[in-house]
Amino acid sequence: MPNGQASVSLDLWSALHAEARRTSAAEPMLGCFLHATILSRASLAEALGGVLADRLADPLFGTERLSGLIAEAMAAEPGIAAAALADLRAIGARDPAAAGGLLTPFLYYKGFHALQAHRVAHWLWGQGRAPLAYFLQARVARTLAIDIHPAARFGHGVFIDHGTGLVVGETAVVGNDVSILQGVTLGGTGKETGDRHPKVRDGVLLGAGAKVLGNVVIGRGAKVGAGSVVLRDVPPCATVAGVPARVVGWCSDAVPALAMNHALPAESLRDGMRDGPGR
Repeated sequence: MPNGQASVSLDLWSALHAEARRTSAAEPMLGCFLHATILSRASLAEALGGVLADRLADPLFGTERLSGLIAEAMAAEPGIAAAALADLRAIGARDPAAAGGLLTPFLYYKGFHALQAHRVAHWLWGQGRAPLAYFLQARVARTLAIDIHPAARFGHGVFIDHGTGLVVGETAVVGNDVSILQGVTLGGTGKETGDRHPKVRDGVLLGAGAKVLGNVVIGRGAKVGAGSVVLRDVPPCATVAGVPARVVGWCSDAVPALAMNHALPAESLRDGMRDGPGR
């Protein structure tokens, strides 16, 4: 990890430690839990491995073995911990519910946990250890209701908000600083083989329930409205909505994923009313 990132990591880890101490003092019933998950850990990476192992362990693949596997991946690929740091900071910047600090997202946000487990599974996939990668995928799907193929690629600063029902296919690519709401599908359109899943560029906002299907490109800084079905490429900075999705405007925010503004242009709403059942 570069010196600048190491310094940020240390600062964030110190902040998590301080927040855990304050929370433990305010709510003593959580004291043992916070000691085990945060206060007794030597680093953010070690704590993250323990949290993931606790959430994903199988009766026949226990917490200790799983935490060891996660530690192995993080030691071999420092980029996993660096990406987790960026993802956690993204939550703090974009989620009003996290305004009080990052301890709650770190310990409880399943979108964050699923993404970090995927980063480990992706490393395993790259090492030719597909059975273990699939095991992690299956554990995340079963325990967190988020299904990400180990081969899918994610950038850093990705915020998966809530996450329930998220599905990401094998050849999907998600760029940096992307925000994804619950129920999103980055899937195929049938029984194609090869490169068949969406490519989501930097800064994109994918609204709740959006379905993006096929080897299509969602351009940089675009916004996909909630419940939309995207079957074609989306231009950079466009706002699309509908079934099938069409361009309804152009993003007023420089980076929609950072602004987290899910509103559609007023003109598109009026058009929708005119095109509705009464027409």
